[in-house]
Amino acid sequence: MTVLTRRQIVLGAAAAGAATLIAVDALRGRLPERLLSASQTLSLRTQRLLLRRRPLVREFAAADISPVFPTNGTTHPIGDTYGTLAANGFRDWALRVDGLVANPLTLSLGQLRALPARSQITMHSCDEGWNAIGQWRGVPLGQLLSLAAPASRATYVVFHCMDKREDGVRYYESLDLFDAFHPQTILAYEMNGQPLPVAYGAPLRLRVETQIGYKNAKYLERIELTDRLDGYGKGRGGWWEDSDNAVWYAGQ
Repeated sequence: MTVLTRRQIVLGAAAAGAATLIAVDALRGRLPERLLSASQTLSLRTQRLLLRRRPLVREFAAADISPVFPTNGTTHPIGDTYGTLAANGFRDWALRVDGLVANPLTLSLGQLRALPARSQITMHSCDEGWNAIGQWRGVPLGQLLSLAAPASRATYVVFHCMDKREDGVRYYESLDLFDAFHPQTILAYEMNGQPLPVAYGAPLRLRVETQIGYKNAKYLERIELTDRLDGYGKGRGGWWEDSDNAVWYAGQ
């Protein structure tokens, strides 16, 4: 019996209606059309219709938190730089927010913790087929972006990470502003009431609850606003998108 991954199921469901599409215009033409399959476009259009009022995804009770929350991807970035930061509790780490913004920001972990926070207990859905429930606490991404004041032509948010492969290629991900400003999209520095563990992305990770797990980038060090994505990596909008042919819009 063939076991389908969550990603295959999402793609298959979207592809069933793809023939009805006439043009790829969901992203106002700012993501190169050759990079958006018809199935992605249908999925994006459907999600935007369903989420236009920004409803919240389901949140759970503390009793529902999974006793085991699997790790995925990198569990400790390679290189001395990250090891040194982790050894001193990330006191020397800072997050940069720049690009197409009027007010570039540089914030320490302590400064991020001092900002108004959101706590949520949500289900992480991995494209490999497993789910787990965890509690996350952090700064709403939209709040931070508002402080930075995005330029009118800013369309995407690119997340640069300290995680890198042996060849030096760094992990990155991206969202559009619609998902970035969803109230449950947060930059998490705590998991299950404790400082975010290294294996789960310390000191800071993205939680975008409306999309599948690989969009939740770990080990953040920079957030950049831009008007296009074709200048990053292979131009597909994320490391997994570039390397594993994952879909850019992974709505669930």
